Amino acid sequence: MSFWSSRAHARTRDSRTSPSDLNMALRECMAAFDLFLSNSFPDALAQLQSKTKDSMYHALTYAIMLEMQAMMTFEPQDILNAGNTMKEAQAVCQRFRRKSTVADSFNSLVRGQSLEQFTEEEIHAEVCYAECLLLRAALTFLQDENMVSFIKGGIKVRNSYLTYKELNSLEQCSNYVKGENYSHYEGGIKLGVGTFNLTLSMLPTRILRLLEFVGFSGNKECGLLQLQEGASTHSFRAVLCTMLLLCFHTFLSFVLGTGQGNIEEAEELLQPYLKRYPKGAIFLYFSGRIEEIKGNIETAISRFEECCESQQHWKQFHHMCYWELMWCFTYKRQWKMAYFYADLLSKENSWSKATYVYMKASYLSMFGEGEDRPFGEDEVELFRTVSSFKLKIAGKSLPTEKFAIRKSRRYISQKPARLPVPPLEMMYIWNGYAVIGKHRDLTEGMLETLDEAEAALETAPVTEFLFDDQCLVKLLKGLCLKYLGNVLEAEEYFSFIHLNEKKIKYDHYLIPNALLELALLYLEYDRKEEAAKLLEWAKQNYKNYSMESRTHFRIQAALLLVKPSPENGAHTPSPVPKRR
Repeated sequence: MSFWSSRAHARTRDSRTSPSDLNMALRECMAAFDLFLSNSFPDALAQLQSKTKDSMYHALTYAIMLEMQAMMTFEPQDILNAGNTMKEAQAVCQRFRRKSTVADSFNSLVRGQSLEQFTEEEIHAEVCYAECLLLRAALTFLQDENMVSFIKGGIKVRNSYLTYKELNSLEQCSNYVKGENYSHYEGGIKLGVGTFNLTLSMLPTRILRLLEFVGFSGNKECGLLQLQEGASTHSFRAVLCTMLLLCFHTFLSFVLGTGQGNIEEAEELLQPYLKRYPKGAIFLYFSGRIEEIKGNIETAISRFEECCESQQHWKQFHHMCYWELMWCFTYKRQWKMAYFYADLLSKENSWSKATYVYMKASYLSMFGEGEDRPFGEDEVELFRTVSSFKLKIAGKSLPTEKFAIRKSRRYISQKPARLPVPPLEMMYIWNGYAVIGKHRDLTEGMLETLDEAEAALETAPVTEFLFDDQCLVKLLKGLCLKYLGNVLEAEEYFSFIHLNEKKIKYDHYLIPNALLELALLYLEYDRKEEAAKLLEWAKQNYKNYSMESRTHFRIQAALLLVKPSPENGAHTPSPVPKRR
């Protein structure tokens, strides 16, 4: 049955919004967003709060701002507040939706609906309602509950997806008369359709096939185009489309992809906002992220520091910058400064104290013999405390946190088996080598550190971890060599790991990742058929290893480069080199 057929309680005619009221609400909400983007966060919320019970756009905008805060803090109370507020916003939107009669429902089944049957207020209520569902689903995955949360989130996502899908098809009706605020409505559809298409296209094939079975489908190019069009129009949702694109190009394409985000497009999208909001914390953060990705580390550091100085209301923006600053100093191999930011995060931020403490210990382990440790801290003792900070989000531990805890177990015994280069290993998990690969001096410096680690392992006592450690260093060296243009050496290092995979005892994640990196190396030299075989082999023959989901996301992104079509995962894998 069509989603139009289900409606909440009836509204009196007096509660209906006139076009002028709708226009005024949109203007006021855009003015509040203007305050928000200028760092006046309390003023923006205060300007909206008085009308959140009576205006769907005021309710939605207020909830969006609180959700952005929750996404940054990961604080349970912030997540709860944002969820309750978004639920209230959804109820407000529901009041403005069209109340279908039994006859309407029957006619919709026989003839289908047409937008000419809806008032301008009612079609805006539909897109706002779908947006609330989508944003509530996103919050559900942050809550510390059991699997019921995931089921509930899935239902919200499906309802939202079907609403956007039908709105998009109904919008094509030739007899639909566009109202005064049509651009805002159209922007809402582009935001929703674009978000779903882009998100679904990134999912690993095995997950996508399950979703396709229940009616979901995604196309990356379609998603990007919808968001680009939404960002280019003057509408309430233009800035939201812009932020999603900036997140994709500067973060998601790196963490969950192959590091090939469109930085040129990100810069074009960002410039008008930086010009309008030169001290806007959100845009200064994205500016720093762009410079970081380009390998301009000093400029990136300046941008992140400027972002921290630009406002003091929401410390969570500072924490986002601290995380990036930690990595910037890692790229420069300035371990003491990197430690400083990891320490700040461990004391001030709640996302994952286990990860932050692990990073503190990791940086201390890179200090030279006899070098003073800040605050008198000892890396061995810190590693031993990592597991005590374990937390759960949505009933599950964060993959990065599980990785850190597993690695830290080597320090529990009286004679710990020290990790060779723990910050450089975690740097790989966050795809940092795609950043330093843009600058030869950064890559050469990292290779020098890895050469030293490799030499130390050659003279180290034989332990149960030794071969795993050697393979880890080979993987990281292979990446540096690839970016330095030493292709044959890089290929040799990546291949070594797969050919000797049976000797690896604990770090089984190294095997599929070595195949992935070898495939990406082949792609650079147009050896697509060989790359496809390696990617399929990596995807289908390994499971239950650390950071598995992230590796599958990257494999999916690489497969799209090999064969950019929905069927890129359908062909049967061919053999790869035999293992010794």
